[in-house]
Amino acid sequence: MGVVRKTKSVVTVLNLFELSDYALLAVRLVELLNKKMNKTTVYRILERLEDEGILHSFAGKDGLTWYAKCRGCSSSNHVDSHPHFQCRECGKSECLSIDVQVPAISNHKVDSAELLLLGHCSDCL
Repeated sequence: MGVVRKTKSVVTVLNLFELSDYALLAVRLVELLNKKMNKTTVYRILERLEDEGILHSFAGKDGLTWYAKCRGCSSSNHVDSHPHFQCRECGKSECLSIDVQVPAISNHKVDSAELLLLGHCSDCL
């Protein structure tokens, strides 16, 4: 797609991710930014940032989409095959820095895999 232009809207979205150590729920981002941009713009920016390897997305326990900062990805190489944890109590979601081996399946090519661990975060224990 090319390099994402650093418009005011893009910078606003990126700043929210820089201020957070956790993944952010897409619908919550729309709520937070509703006075600055419409929801279509928010989703378009999220999609572009994911295409560029700046963010990655995953489905939470309720099927809603979460976004988190990528580590070492590019537009041509996403390396975010890691598990995520979501707290059943507060809903906070985060990337886990542990390796999970995705099994090879004969006569198939696995492009991506998602593993969501559910439980209670340290704040809710």
